[in-house]
Amino acid sequence: MQFRMSRFHSFCLVVAALVTGHVTETLAASATTSLADVKKSYVRPVDIPFPEANPYTPEKAELGKVLFFDPRLSGSQALSCASCHNASFGWQDGRPTGRGEGLKPLGRHSPTVMNHAWSEVFFWDGRADTLEQQAMGPITADVEMNMPIEKAVAALQAIPWYVKRFDAVFPGEGVTADTIPKAIATFERTIVSAWAPFDSWIAGDEYAISDGAKRGFVLFNGKANCSACHSNWNFTDQSFHDIGLASEDIGRAKYMPEIQEMKHAFKTPGLRNIDQRAPYMHNGSVPTIRAVIEHYNDGFRRRPSLSADMKPLGLTGGEIDDIVEFLATLTGAEPPVAVPLLP
Repeated sequence: MQFRMSRFHSFCLVVAALVTGHVTETLAASATTSLADVKKSYVRPVDIPFPEANPYTPEKAELGKVLFFDPRLSGSQALSCASCHNASFGWQDGRPTGRGEGLKPLGRHSPTVMNHAWSEVFFWDGRADTLEQQAMGPITADVEMNMPIEKAVAALQAIPWYVKRFDAVFPGEGVTADTIPKAIATFERTIVSAWAPFDSWIAGDEYAISDGAKRGFVLFNGKANCSACHSNWNFTDQSFHDIGLASEDIGRAKYMPEIQEMKHAFKTPGLRNIDQRAPYMHNGSVPTIRAVIEHYNDGFRRRPSLSADMKPLGLTGGEIDDIVEFLATLTGAEPPVAVPLLP
């Protein structure tokens, strides 16, 4: 945080140069170094990481995709992973909170599964250490898909196509409580946000985003303090913060009760494709991106667990407009997702 703030004034100067074109040669040279350093932290990775314990194969990802869309992995046979993680809504579901067994509302907003290959912990409260654990959690949870694992295994073993595919993808193992989440997690790791206008700007195309978006980027990394938590190419620090929402949900504190700052703390979501993923926050209580920024500006609750980064920002209406414009550049042209034929 000290790195970004110590460079903020020179960073502002370079964006002013980009927008207006009026700056001395000497000033441009010194400021450009600062801009380049900040932009480096937002460069997209080239490869998708896969764990040694569950290496990638295209056949495994294909199997995982079919499982992801198959409602037979739910007790009612009416819900699939895709029910709450829809590609059309940024791999969320567009509702304030998810829907589980019997379409009953759940307590939290369905988080995106986009870019989970780079995640370190999973769920809003971080209760899963691996994507494999995350993949199995909703299937077996009685309030969500409500399918005990032994019944899920039996259901898939009764379908010849699944038996053949599992035997091919997991030789000597077949359909088990271990291989089902491995296949789903492999598919989920391939769900990566598309190249966006912001990425083109980071790569050197100065015309890829607007002047307002460039000003928004400065604010994001400076006055608005967004990058304190929404850092790196996927715009998340993978950590947990109480941001002062009017919610009694204790979040991460369920698993770390001894740390005061973890009460009401939730995992920082990434911001890729954020304009497709309304409503916002862990409880879906904020309807628009602008309302999110207004919350951070000075709309949060003060309490002992509140993150130290939550302070009144003094953003003007025009500055909020610029940040919203910048965030829109994080969405690329996503290829259509073909729903697989179920066996």
